[in-house]
Order: sequence, then C-alpha cells, then structure tokens
Amino acid sequence: MAMKRAAVSAIRAFASPGNSASPILTRHLHASPGSKKIVGVFYKANEYASMNPKFVGCAEGALGIRDWLESQGHQYVVTDDKEGPNCELEKHIPDLHVLITTPFHPAYVTEERIKRAKNLQLLLTAGIGSDHVDLKAAAAAGLTVAEVTGSNVVSVAEDELMRILILVRNFLPGHHQVINGEWNVAAIAHRAYDLEGKTVGTVGAGRIGKLLLQRLKPFNCNLLYHDRLKMDPELENQMGAKFEEDLDAMLPKCDVVVINMPLTEKTKGMFDKHRIAKLKKGVLIVNNARGAIMDTQAVVDACSSGHIAGYSGDVWQPQPAPKDHPWRYMPYQAMTPHISGTTIDAQLRYAAGVKDMLDRYFKGEEFPPQNYIVKDGELASQYR
Repeated sequence: MAMKRAAVSAIRAFASPGNSASPILTRHLHASPGSKKIVGVFYKANEYASMNPKFVGCAEGALGIRDWLESQGHQYVVTDDKEGPNCELEKHIPDLHVLITTPFHPAYVTEERIKRAKNLQLLLTAGIGSDHVDLKAAAAAGLTVAEVTGSNVVSVAEDELMRILILVRNFLPGHHQVINGEWNVAAIAHRAYDLEGKTVGTVGAGRIGKLLLQRLKPFNCNLLYHDRLKMDPELENQMGAKFEEDLDAMLPKCDVVVINMPLTEKTKGMFDKHRIAKLKKGVLIVNNARGAIMDTQAVVDACSSGHIAGYSGDVWQPQPAPKDHPWRYMPYQAMTPHISGTTIDAQLRYAAGVKDMLDRYFKGEEFPPQNYIVKDGELASQYR
C-alpha cells in the first residue's frame, strides 16, 4: 500500500537552512486494523443546527458521518471545545488516531500536541487551508495531513467578488443608515464608484484566484495577478489578466487588491506597514486568505489614516477573533466571521471529501494527490 508507513532512516529536514534536523519518527498509517478513535472539532451551531438538514459542517451535524463511522465499529468524538489545557480536545489527544479540523473554527495542532498524540496518524482538514497545523512538526512526526482541495473555491471566489462590490459601492454605510432610520445620500455617494475600469490585482492566482479573475472579466476591469507560477498564455487571454512578476511593482497600480495566497512562513506578515505604504492611497483590500498575512496594527493604522479606503475579509488572527480585536473597531471595514468557505454547498462538498479520505484510510488506499499537504515527510509545494 502506497500510503502505508515503512520505517526509514531519515527524510527531508524541514528546519530552516542551517539548522540540523533531529531524527524523524515515522508512524504506520495502516499498521493496526480494527477500531479507530476519530475526533472532529467544528463550530457549535446551537439553535441553528436544526434549521437546515444539510447543515453538516457544525458540531451537531458532525459532517454527517457519525452513523457511517460507528456502524464500522469506530469511535467518533465531536466537540467545539478546543482551547486551553482543560478543554475537551485535550482529553482525547493521547489516544486519538485521526483528528478532523476546520479553518472556520481552527483547532491549533501545535508541536506540543503532536508529541503527546502518540496514536495520531492522520490529520484531515474539512475545507481548504491547513496552516492551523504545525506542518513541519507533523512532517517530522511522520504524519499525513490532507484537506479537501477544491471543495470551497467557488464559495470563496464568489464571496470575494461580493466584498469587492460592497467596498467599491460604499454599501455598508447605506445599509447602516436604513437600520438607524437615517437618509443621507451624500454621505454614501461621495465614496461610491463603479467597478468598471478599475484595476484589480490578485496576490496569488491558484484555484480561487483564477475563479475570481474569471468572475471579474465581465465587469471590464483591468486585471492583474502575481503568483509564483505564470499561467498558460491562452488561459491568460481567456481571463484577460496580465501577469506581474514583481509584487511591489504591481501593488501601486491597483485600485483593489485581493489576497489569495496560503499562510506560510514566507507570507506571514507579508503586508506590513512598509508594503502597505507602497499601495495606492485609497486602495481597497479584500482578504479571505488568512489574517496573519497582514500586520494587524498596520492595517488599523492605514484604515485610520485613509491610506486604505476599505478593508473586507473573513479571516482573523487568531480565530475566533477576541472581542477587543482592533479590526472590529477600525474605520472603513466590512469584516465578518470566517464564513466565505462554509456555505451549505461547500459543507456538503468537504464533508463528502472527508468521508472519501477516511474510507481510503481504512482501506489503505491513496488519497487524491492534490489533497496531500504533508505526505511521507514532504510538505506540499505551496507550503514550502
């Protein structure tokens, strides 16, 4: 079986250059047949859980796989309690075999937790984005990390387009006027624009970035993209997008900047005060990627000064965002909780993907290649 762990003397070191690698522990993914303990960590839905039978992404819905798992003799524990030494998740760390997490209510899988999880073999992300896992520690421990690639890319791309329009048209102040019983057209119109003719740049043009560019084309924007890989010329022509190799050269051209890259050591804090200063004054930013790509205070300062004319996204650092998170209170923001990739349609897709990978795991079969984030000690290219 290709996924079965075989003892090896060493695998690639994941420490930064110059650091020596310690011996690698490998774990046999399919060495022991029989019952497995699977733990899922999802957000609690409470009274909303019963309002839609397709609402499977919450703790109550449990991805819709409880009966299937238990019918095969496996133990399935689901919780939303994931923080602190006395949380419910901590009770199960020592003897779980599989941990299912989600970016929308991330259980942070630290090196310390991995070391205590002696039976852990598989980490699955219900959705896309596994940066809440210490991937280097997982690789060093011989774990497999996988996610449901492509499961919510349409959901996120649609949400990004919505946020661009909300910011460009200065929608939220008008909505707030209606709620507050006010009527002041000038207070909205002095900052409202058309999207047509504006320059929109995406920082990252993977699956989500490409879908966003496709959806923006009918708006007759000037479309730019920066990515580590240049698209095929034919695809570029179809999208009407221009490749910008130099990020810092692209940014000052953009009226709207959309963040579409994974969170890695290289991208963490990428948009600090120095890079934000290179943006066009009055720029609009949409970030549904990861909150930690932005310097939190630098965004607050730029929104307060007006250098950033609008900031919208659904990702925060940390998550859930504390009540005193400064992005809640900065001007010209259109923030939400992390919702873009957990529509009902997306939930059904990533629930089906998790079930498929669990089934393959029990049978000792390979996962779809694009789903692997860590395999045999190797990180997927986007996380290196």
